[in-house]
Amino acid sequence: MTERSHRAVRRGVAPVTGCRLGVMVAVLAASLAVSAVRPATAVQEHGTGDAVRQGLQRLVHDDRFPAALAAGTDRDGRTHHYAAGVADLRTGARVPLGGQVRVGSNTKPFTATVVLQLVGEGKVALDAPVERYLPGLVRGKGNDGRRITVRQLLQHTSGLPDYVEFLGDFPAYRHRYVQPRALLDLALAHKPLFDPGTDWSYSNTNYVLAGLLVERVTGRPLAEQITRRVIDRIGLHHTYFPGVGDERLRAPHPEGYFPARPGGPLTDVTELDPGWAWAAGQLVSTPGDLNRFFRALFGGELLAPAQLAQMRTTVPAASGLWPGARYGLGVISTPLNCGGRMWGHGGDIPGYRTRSGVTDDGRALTVAVTADPTPTEDAPDHAQALLDTALCR
Repeated sequence: MTERSHRAVRRGVAPVTGCRLGVMVAVLAASLAVSAVRPATAVQEHGTGDAVRQGLQRLVHDDRFPAALAAGTDRDGRTHHYAAGVADLRTGARVPLGGQVRVGSNTKPFTATVVLQLVGEGKVALDAPVERYLPGLVRGKGNDGRRITVRQLLQHTSGLPDYVEFLGDFPAYRHRYVQPRALLDLALAHKPLFDPGTDWSYSNTNYVLAGLLVERVTGRPLAEQITRRVIDRIGLHHTYFPGVGDERLRAPHPEGYFPARPGGPLTDVTELDPGWAWAAGQLVSTPGDLNRFFRALFGGELLAPAQLAQMRTTVPAASGLWPGARYGLGVISTPLNCGGRMWGHGGDIPGYRTRSGVTDDGRALTVAVTADPTPTEDAPDHAQALLDTALCR
């Protein structure tokens, strides 16, 4: 989910008894942990590890996230894990290095990858109308699948309204399974934002349609296609697409929290039915696995050169994202302060925020935090800023 979409569900959550921000600050005295994997004796580039440590400390102690965790991968594929804060505000448990989190809209690059694989197989045409694959499905209030292309879905230039804006209060659907078609109907009950191809606006509805397209073309469930074509193919051992009713995280993880109101008490919302996010935001993963995914994606392991070039073709997308951001087909290109650009995505879902970036030379960083204690439109995104700081070291 995006910042705008995430704000649409920040209402009406009952607080955890006694879990107020002042108490939380006192609890967050856990020291920053760091571990290197593959190999254990690996040495990072000078300054990068310090930048990540300092950034996570800021996220915990200044921004008041209960936990912050990260994975940094160097050019040679060696990954280092970091964590700060506490995994559970009730118990003060340590944050598991490499713990699982809900990755929200970091699901979109997975969905886009499957669509582009189908393009490479000659089963989907990027500039064909959605109507060709989902006949009669996109109709209502001026929304018309005969005028919207597959490319426009993946690039958020379709003009379709975002169904998340109409879901209502988060508690009403936290434990409710919402079918993809019902999500689409929510959006199609409203007028389009603009004529297809004339502007850009982030809409989770685009990716619900992309998921439905995958299922129609392949005759198989989206979760199966993402698992077979992406997750298993590149060995993402801690990533999965939760099944219907699968509300718990399967491996060690920090708890996810959600504020009852901006700056107010936090509720543990780790357990939820993520079906309402589906192709737009349902995945569970780890920072290390997200690094592996983006390195594999931009390293050419998942897409043929022609389809990867299409994915990297971008349009301006600063609105609702970050300064200078451009959106490709399911991926975001963001300028680095030191020159060049990083590729990746972000994801917000109640309880968790993730930010991922990879450079053209294969360096990658993913940062995850476990709440948003200051959910205001103008709050600085220090998790995103940390990507720039660390990758520029």
